Amino acid sequence: MATFAKPENALKRAEELINVGQRQAALQALHDLITSKRYRAWQKPLERIMFKYVELCVELRRGRFAKDGLIQYRIICQQVNVSSLEEVIKHFLHLSTEKAEQARSQAQALEEALDVDDLEADNRPEDLMLSYVSGEKGKERSDRELVTPWFKFLWETYRTVLEILRNNSKLEALYAMTAHRAFQFCKQYKRTTEFRRLCEIIRNHLSNLNKYRDQRDRPDLSAPESLQLYLDTRFEQLKIATELELWQEAFRSVEDIHGLMCLVKKSPKPSMMVVYYAKLTEIFWISESHLYHAYSWFRLFTLQKSYNKNLTQKDLQLIASSVVLAALAVTPYDHMHGASHMELEKEKERNLRMASLIGFNLDPKRESREELSRSALLSELVSKGVMTCVSQDVKDLYNLLEHEFLPLDLASRVQPLLTKIAKLGGKVASASSLPEVQLSQYVPVMEKLACLRVLQQVSQVYQTMKIDVLSKMIPFFPFSVVEKLSVDAINYNFVCMKVDHLKGVVLFGKLDLDSDRVRDHLTVLAECLNKARSLIYPPAKKASKLSDTLPVLAETVDKEHKRLLARKSIIERRKEEQERQMLEMEREEESKRLKLQKITEEAEQKRLAFESSRREEQRIRREIEERELEEAQALLMQAERKNKKKGKKPIIEGDKVTKQAILDLALSEQVRERQEMEKKLQKSAKTMDYLERAKREEQAPLIDAAYQKRLVEEKVLHEHEQQQEIELSKQHYAGDLQEKNRLVRMLAAKVELQKSIESRRDAELNQLMNEKQEQVEQIKSAQEKERARRRKMIFYLNLEEERQKKLQEEEDARKREETERKKKEEAEHRAKMDEIAEKQRQREREIEERARKEREAQLGRFAEPLPRPSADLPPGVRAVEPVAAAAAAAPTAGSGSVPTTAKYVPRHMRDKNKGPGATPPEPDRWGSRHDDHPPPPSSDRSDRWRDDRSSSRPSFGSSGGSRSTWSSSRVPLRGDR
Repeated sequence: MATFAKPENALKRAEELINVGQRQAALQALHDLITSKRYRAWQKPLERIMFKYVELCVELRRGRFAKDGLIQYRIICQQVNVSSLEEVIKHFLHLSTEKAEQARSQAQALEEALDVDDLEADNRPEDLMLSYVSGEKGKERSDRELVTPWFKFLWETYRTVLEILRNNSKLEALYAMTAHRAFQFCKQYKRTTEFRRLCEIIRNHLSNLNKYRDQRDRPDLSAPESLQLYLDTRFEQLKIATELELWQEAFRSVEDIHGLMCLVKKSPKPSMMVVYYAKLTEIFWISESHLYHAYSWFRLFTLQKSYNKNLTQKDLQLIASSVVLAALAVTPYDHMHGASHMELEKEKERNLRMASLIGFNLDPKRESREELSRSALLSELVSKGVMTCVSQDVKDLYNLLEHEFLPLDLASRVQPLLTKIAKLGGKVASASSLPEVQLSQYVPVMEKLACLRVLQQVSQVYQTMKIDVLSKMIPFFPFSVVEKLSVDAINYNFVCMKVDHLKGVVLFGKLDLDSDRVRDHLTVLAECLNKARSLIYPPAKKASKLSDTLPVLAETVDKEHKRLLARKSIIERRKEEQERQMLEMEREEESKRLKLQKITEEAEQKRLAFESSRREEQRIRREIEERELEEAQALLMQAERKNKKKGKKPIIEGDKVTKQAILDLALSEQVRERQEMEKKLQKSAKTMDYLERAKREEQAPLIDAAYQKRLVEEKVLHEHEQQQEIELSKQHYAGDLQEKNRLVRMLAAKVELQKSIESRRDAELNQLMNEKQEQVEQIKSAQEKERARRRKMIFYLNLEEERQKKLQEEEDARKREETERKKKEEAEHRAKMDEIAEKQRQREREIEERARKEREAQLGRFAEPLPRPSADLPPGVRAVEPVAAAAAAAPTAGSGSVPTTAKYVPRHMRDKNKGPGATPPEPDRWGSRHDDHPPPPSSDRSDRWRDDRSSSRPSFGSSGGSRSTWSSSRVPLRGDR
């Protein structure tokens, strides 16, 4: 990537490259300059560079380069000079359009050049053969080679410009102009596919504009100028869509216009609304939506009558006649008769949507079929006075079809009126935006309506009629068409008839009792009979019971009101539930439809991609074959031309020549020519060898003589030049001697001056050396002092670090000693406490042993010795020990009443309580232990005596349980003993 100090240098470099034919290199150099970050500030030379850049892009058809460059230039001049970007884009569009027109004119010129009278005179056989092989006409080939690439580039140019200008509020006019030019391009060259893509691009731009509202430089649709530009673009899109007969795209354009009007909540100008409703009439007529077509004509009539002051009476009559005929063209029966609930809901939603497009605001809760219907429209036409403006023929036709009852003469009276109406029409002079109005388009629909009216009226009068008679009554159509029309009318419950071809008759009025018409007749008959009965036998007047019903009337009304409210809530709930179920079903169906549509689209995209790749491969293969055929044809022509010059016959004769034969022939001709050329070269080389040898043999003696003569001449020349050199040296020597003699007298002064200069310079050198030596000594001394200071500092720092380290080690040792000492003291304290606890436990055991012995002594004094348990006790009964039995009998043996559990008695009062039957005092628990007492004999006895001791000690909440246990254990033992 080359860098330039100034943008002008890049422009000069590009022009130099263009002059030498390197346009691609020039484009790359300008592209690098524009996309570089060094030139982000706008300058005037950048505009000239962009002009040259877009010119190169157009010449080389580099759309991607042009888009990148324009995007970068938009970033550069967006906030500084937007008009410069506008000029560059206009220049870009002008160049692209001009190149496309030039290519088209060249293709037309080529087609005219090929369009000659005598093909055999100008076309050679090989050209005819090439045209047969390729299978492509001259115009198609010229269009593919010349026009199509430039049209593709022009289409890419429009897309690029629209993409760059889509969010720029300062260039809205340029955006609208580009869209209009793109529409005209699609219209001029019948590019329907590109038109659909263009509409989708503009639609996406508007949706993104509404979606991302926080963008900078975003166009404001609430501004009148911006809204007018967008509406003009959409109306131009609608016009081109109708001219190209893209009715689906035209309807989407109408929806876009309606969405814009709803978005800004502002109605456009009446002249634009006239175009809007005029295009709606065309769209609805093509889609056979005659009801909406009629309503569109009615709104168009209202606008023209209200706002067009130049409207003449003739034009008003023509428009009013169109409105009435459009209203009559609506089928007189309901197409949704007998439809399901889902279809009715879809039709209701569609009616609401169409009504909003036409300009009617319907209530979604009401039935839209009652508001938008044929009968409602006709009654509104009568009430608004439209019938007073129509022509007399249309008025007579309206009266015959809607109000007259003439089953036999209706068709014969309608036919001349339709003939007159078919001749009416023309251009509305006072409304240039309206298309040409032709009333003849309504004649086939009026004939169908007349046929239906005849069938309806005949079915009310006759029960049976011959087919021949009915066919004569309806001269518009043959009976097969009438039969098809009657099938639809019967299906939608408009007439009731049956055709019997076997008998050749038509049967009318064969209705069941459940039909509407018979039910109405029975109702009327019942009402008439009831009225006659009331006249013959008038009812007797009864006494008024108002006084009886007044007290309970308020309560009855209240109950009825509550019942109605409850019924209403139930109905609403059921409706909501039904709507919810319908919404769920619709959502499921929509999801299924979307999935199916997605699968279908994916399959279609794959198919299109495969077809595109296949067509591309076929095109490439065909181009390769054509190129090969052209090369072979050129070789064949060269060979024939050479043969003609040599007087030879043509190589190939006949009409049937294949491509492979031409290629084989060209290849064999090349091989033959190469062989002949090699033979000629060998022969000429041999001849050249002979000539060169003879020439050299003749040149040898001449060359020797010339060499000897040249030696003599050079020897004479050398001697002459040597003599001249000697004389010149002598002259130089004499001049040098004279110069020496002249300079000798100045030698002493020169030596003296040299010595003085040398002495002075020696003195200066010595002085400088001394000063330098002093400076060096000073620097050395300073460096020595600095080194000494650093060594001392390092020494002191090391000493301080060792001292701090030593103090830290001493502190750590002291802490460790303190910790060890504490641990040792704690261990000693713990051992001492363990020892004290062990002594305490030993003392308690001694006290318990002493108490046990005292109790044994007491028990031995007061109780008899218990017998040993007999050996014949049952094995489940354990023998009670004598001590336990004595302890159980002790309370009853003494003379005093001593409790079973001992009470705590202080030591100083124990002697007072001693007596023959007193309880021995409890020994001191904390007294000194006697080590001479023997340990308890066994663990079983120690457990029993421990239980006995616990029963004699004071208890805190658990003594009662111990006493109950002892008592329960003593009772059976006493009984056993």
